[in-house]
This record gives sequence, structure tokens and C-alpha cells, in this order.
Amino acid sequence: MSLIRPTRRDLLRLASVAPAFAMPAAARAMLGAPTDGNPAHFSFTLGQAKITIVSDGYFTLPFGGQAMNAPEEEKLAFMAEHYIDPEVGYSHTNHMYIELGDAKVLVDVGSGTRWFDTTGRLMENLEAAGIDPYGITHVAITHAHPDHIWGIRDDFDEPIIPDAEYVMGQAEHTHWLQDGLVDRVAPEDQQFVLGAVNSINAEGLEWTLASNDHEIAPGIRMIDTPGHTPGHMSVAVESDGQQLIALGDCMTHAILNFAHPEWYSGRDSDGAQVGVTRNRLLDMAATDRIAVLGYHFPFPGVGHVRRDGDAYQFVPALWQF
Repeated sequence: MSLIRPTRRDLLRLASVAPAFAMPAAARAMLGAPTDGNPAHFSFTLGQAKITIVSDGYFTLPFGGQAMNAPEEEKLAFMAEHYIDPEVGYSHTNHMYIELGDAKVLVDVGSGTRWFDTTGRLMENLEAAGIDPYGITHVAITHAHPDHIWGIRDDFDEPIIPDAEYVMGQAEHTHWLQDGLVDRVAPEDQQFVLGAVNSINAEGLEWTLASNDHEIAPGIRMIDTPGHTPGHMSVAVESDGQQLIALGDCMTHAILNFAHPEWYSGRDSDGAQVGVTRNRLLDMAATDRIAVLGYHFPFPGVGHVRRDGDAYQFVPALWQF
């Protein structure tokens, strides 16, 4: 008798439709969603830069893929103490839009219509925030996973923001476009390779390929943060001595990744490198008082890093009206 192994697509589909009552009430410990929605953008200033965080929506995945290398009892105890649901992870999608000088830079483009029904809201949320998507001068891609790049093209396979300069790390570009990659990954991962290749090769796109410290525009640069993917990069903004780093997915959880930077997830390509990258970033952010934006942190995902013994803690920034 053969066993049928569920694909990642099957797991994602199950996660997206799993009813709340399937989880123990004590484990959920979550507040309910409002009946009429919440604002999907948040603006603030960083020196001379005006920054707006805009949501592409949210999605849920089985939480079992987090902290793969953690002792199970220690992980479960930590999660219970911090009100983290052990069954389902709820991921926000926080995009950074930067206006600094003449540059109008968007970090990542979301998943468009190719991921979950609860994502793909970036363009409408940009417009709701008073941002003209067609006025964007640069699009910076942290990495080529579905929720960060699959929204790069419209239903006619043309760039969704046609006049922008598109920037991606050279190492990330090389990784996804290497010959035969789709045949070397597990069957359940082939859709991710094909999706990345189709997105990168969308008709009409011309890429600027970046290395560490690549300047997108004055005050805005890309820095190497590998581990989640081989060529993952983050986006750093600096103005009037103030700094902020859009982390992309080098850190994906606002509690776990700070308390245990060494705990990696099943979606990280190199777990050991993830720990090295996180510890370097966290030490730098805490020492130099650099603000951070977590793509999957609770919206709007902006805050600070403080030392907590041998580990760290995320301190959400004050929401100012």
C-alpha cells in the first residue's frame, strides 16, 4: 500500500480554509477580526523621508514549519508563554513605500492573483493610501518567493508597474535562473521555482542586479541578508542620521526570531546562515538604534530592537496620529 505525500500546495490550501474551531481555544488566544476591516496603510517620517507601510493582505500557514531545529518541548512552552498559536501562523504582508528626494521606491510587489484569496491587495491599498502606483520610480525585490514577487505582472503577463526600475540581488537572480533548478528540487517545490522564473522573466522587465550596498537612490540601498534564500537582500533607508531596515524575510516572526535568532523555519534555504544573518542584523540594530520593518510582523510591523540578556526583543514603534 503506497502512501500519498501531501504537496506544499495541498498544505497551503488546507491552511487557508482551516476553521478556527479546529484549534484549541486556549492555544488560539486571539482577538477576533472586525466586521468592517481595518486601515491597510500606516505613514511616518524618517528624517526627510516619508515612509508608508502598505498591506498586500494576509495568509495563514501551518505553524509546524517554524523553529524546526528547536527542542519540541522548549518550543511549545515558549509559544504558550507568548500566546503564539502552535497550529496556524498568521502572516501579514507589510510593504514599504519610500519617498525621498525624487525617488519613490516600493519594496516587493506582493503576490497578485497567484497566491491566496486573502492576498493580492497591494495595488488597491496603495491607491487607498493616496499613492499613485504608476508614479513609482523603483521597485526593489528582497527575494523571489511567491508573496514578494508573483504580483510583478498583471493578467496579461506584463509588468504591473511598467515605468519603474526593477532591482534584485545578483545572487538571487542567478539562483532562480540557473539551468535545471526546477528538476533538482522536490516536486512540491517546483511551482515555487517556476513562479519565480516566470516573474523574473516577465515580458518587458529589465533588471538592475545589485550587490551589497547597492544604492537604489540617494539614502536608499540594498544590503546582503542571505539564508532565507541564497541571495536574499534587505533595504536600508537613511536620512538625517536616522535609519530603518526593511528586513524582508530574513526575520519572519516578531517574537520567535528575536528571542531565538538561531531557530529557523522549513522555508529557510540555509538554517545556519539564517542565524548568522539575524544575529548580525540584531546586534547592529540594537547598537546603532536602527528601526526595522518586518514583512510578516503584525501590521504595520515597524519597531525597534532592544537587547534582552543574550537575546533580543522587538519593541513596536509608536503609532502617531
